[in-house]
Amino acid sequence: MYKANSPWNRTPVIDDTILDIMKKRFIYKDPYDEEYTIPQQFDERPDLCSYEFYGTAKYWWIFAQRNSDIIIDPIRGFTTGTVIRIPSKENISKMV
Repeated sequence: MYKANSPWNRTPVIDDTILDIMKKRFIYKDPYDEEYTIPQQFDERPDLCSYEFYGTAKYWWIFAQRNSDIIIDPIRGFTTGTVIRIPSKENISKMV
C-alpha cells in the first residue's frame, strides 16, 4: 500500500483506513556512515537534511531510524548540535 521509501512500507493494514502497529524498517549500521553534527539550518527539519544528502525530502525518517538511541522524536529530536550518523545512499538502497 505504501511506497518503498515510506517509513510505513512494512506496516500491515487492518482495513482500508487503519494501520496496525508500525513495524520499523531496519537500517544497516555501516562503519562508513558519516558522523554529522546537525547545523542550525536543519534544526527540527530532517526533511531539508534529507534533501541535502539524498536529493529528496522523502527520507526524513531515516535519521531517527538510524540513530534511534539518540533521536526519539524524528522531528523535535532533530536538533542543532546533535551528533548523528548519516547512512550512505548505497546503504539506503539496500533497504528500499
